[in-house]
Amino acid sequence: MKLENLQKTGSYKVRGAYNCIAHLSEEDKQKGVVCASAGNHAQGVAYAATKLNVKSKVFMPEFAPPLKVVATRAYGAELVLIGNTFDDAYRAAMEYAEDTGAIFIQPFNDPYIIAGAGTLGIELFEQCREAEYVFVPIGGGGLISGVAIALKSLNPAIKIIGVEADGAQSMKASFELGEITSLNSIDTIADGIAVKSCGNLNFEAARKYVDDIVVVNDAEIARTAYLLLQRAKVLAEPAGVVSMAAILYKKLNVQGKSVIPIISGGNINMSILEQILDKGVMDEGFRARISMLIPDRAGKLKSILDILDKVKACVHDIWHERSTTSVPVGYVQVIITFNLQDIKQLNTITTELEMNDMQYEVLR
Repeated sequence: MKLENLQKTGSYKVRGAYNCIAHLSEEDKQKGVVCASAGNHAQGVAYAATKLNVKSKVFMPEFAPPLKVVATRAYGAELVLIGNTFDDAYRAAMEYAEDTGAIFIQPFNDPYIIAGAGTLGIELFEQCREAEYVFVPIGGGGLISGVAIALKSLNPAIKIIGVEADGAQSMKASFELGEITSLNSIDTIADGIAVKSCGNLNFEAARKYVDDIVVVNDAEIARTAYLLLQRAKVLAEPAGVVSMAAILYKKLNVQGKSVIPIISGGNINMSILEQILDKGVMDEGFRARISMLIPDRAGKLKSILDILDKVKACVHDIWHERSTTSVPVGYVQVIITFNLQDIKQLNTITTELEMNDMQYEVLR
């Protein structure tokens, strides 16, 4: 794995941002730089600008993940939260650039941004010359265009495979139509690659150098993020794991090949991480959730907990509801989430509940 989640600012984005700002003239550096981003590009621009003694201003949507907002400020940028979407922030940033003369730093559709991303491809080649396939996440296309240009120049035989989220297939749609197309809407947990349209420079580079594009869905992305953390001790954001998801879910037959997925970033939203971990543990069978409608009398809940205690199941949380119309008077709906030592213990628990004439539903 090429672990860009361990990169400064937590993603590969700092490569292009630094390269782009470093190549500005002294006159342009004095004007300052501005960008729009949902998170990773913002942090890359803020960090690079500060390192190069350039003033930076970053526009982000109001609902940008709090940790990315805090990090962007900490890297030295002046931050403006505006609008509900990236497009709102982008328009505001462009207006600011036009009004002030500040230099707008594109997130992906810029030669210097692409070249900066290409340094990743050069490093990858130097570190693993036997690589036959490289899987690369695609959002706007900055990363894959830079990596593809670099690697194909160094080894034309290497296969470059782009990976998009099912709910944001802008590059794949453009490939199929033979021209850049913009999606009407996007819907994916992989916010770092949730882009409605790829850049024209990125599209041309990808069309020339990329061998194939595959798609993974949100369930596959979430499961892969969980497995990477659980098995490989790698914390990565949903957009950062799509390349590995494509390999694990066999979107392309690479059996027996030397394959490298680029893990493009690790700046994960904590609420998403919590959901991924909870769902991952449940998918593996080490956490279960049951719903029961029981008489609202003393001792009934204890009788259920006694059954759990027999197999040493550890209660994670208990939720109960009496007031909704779906719960009859005199009853309470109880949902108990518990951790298990062995996946077979759930069958033991449900058998015991049935023996005690307790009606239940296992929630998935």
